Amino acid sequence: MENIIIKQVVTESDLIKFIKFPMELYKNNPNFVPPLINDEKDIWNKDENPALQYSQAKQFLAYKNDKIVGRIAVMINNKEAQELGIKKVRFGWIDFIDDEEVSKALIDEAIKFAKENQIDKIEGPMGFTNLDKAGMLIFGFDKLATMIGIYNFEYYPKHLEKLGLVKEKEWVEFELQFPDVLPEKIEKFSALIAQKYKLRTLKFNNKKEILPYVEPMFKLLDETYKSLSTYTPISDEQIKSYKEKYFSFIDKDYITCVADENDNLVAFAITMPSYSKALQKANGKLFPFAWWHFLQAGKKNDRANFYLIGIHPEYQRRGVTSMIFKSIQMNLKSKGIKFLETNPELEENKNVQVLWQDYHPVHHKSRRTYSLNIAD
Repeated sequence: MENIIIKQVVTESDLIKFIKFPMELYKNNPNFVPPLINDEKDIWNKDENPALQYSQAKQFLAYKNDKIVGRIAVMINNKEAQELGIKKVRFGWIDFIDDEEVSKALIDEAIKFAKENQIDKIEGPMGFTNLDKAGMLIFGFDKLATMIGIYNFEYYPKHLEKLGLVKEKEWVEFELQFPDVLPEKIEKFSALIAQKYKLRTLKFNNKKEILPYVEPMFKLLDETYKSLSTYTPISDEQIKSYKEKYFSFIDKDYITCVADENDNLVAFAITMPSYSKALQKANGKLFPFAWWHFLQAGKKNDRANFYLIGIHPEYQRRGVTSMIFKSIQMNLKSKGIKFLETNPELEENKNVQVLWQDYHPVHHKSRRTYSLNIAD
């Protein structure tokens, strides 16, 4: 492996190379969706990414014959270690050519980083927190990627398994055909549930009316997923960051909130039009022309993605989803949406998967994180 050289990303020029490498690797792949370069740069900027305030991180590039052939980032979430007692090195942003020497050199760098910090376990691909992309694609390579999921070649998991990494967590994703008309039982059930539990679907006339509910949404996410083994609480800094970055441009018609008689939020769902094709056309740059494709994707699209969904544990399995789906169906039917794609859900999270059972879900993607115990 003497012809593989690993270099740490130090300069801004190095960072741009790190960000652009997968765009070159996947340039002829119709299912890869490139991120926006400026958004990727913000991930590694402490002023833009609050997770960097309590995390350690390094990025590396692999070179062979003076050509970039791979990349990897390694991270330690100190808050996760201090508050939950979870000690591991997270690795992510891992891409490589189909060369086992390259993938080994990258994983060796993660192992080295773990040993330097007296940590016995590495796991990835994943980001700093639960709201970052996670999971290497193991099924669904022929499907168009979404902006919230990792895409990779079929050989990636084979390389990791050959290096001794084993399955840690697995996520499943579903595609739902958006109904022109909701089933009669959903219509009736929605009204029944609203009456029984004194719930109502909130109506938003503009984006400003949504903002007071942003913090309650994230607090509700904590309540919804805190029992899952991989979940870490969302910090106030993260909430502020997401609120400033994303909620200003989300269409009010893609947000559904359900409140009780005391105006407490008990459930919400955020969907977004699919921006995958717009991102492909942008090829990493929003300006000077790509913004137009995003604008069009928001106005005319037959596909939407579930981004976040939260239901308070007291209301799970009580039919509140019927209210959510009724609202979504009313809002999105007029926009021409025909398909909904769920975000990745842990395979053991049956409470979320049961939400889709009345809408003929098709399991079309799976993804995993892989881990390695290096104590020996």
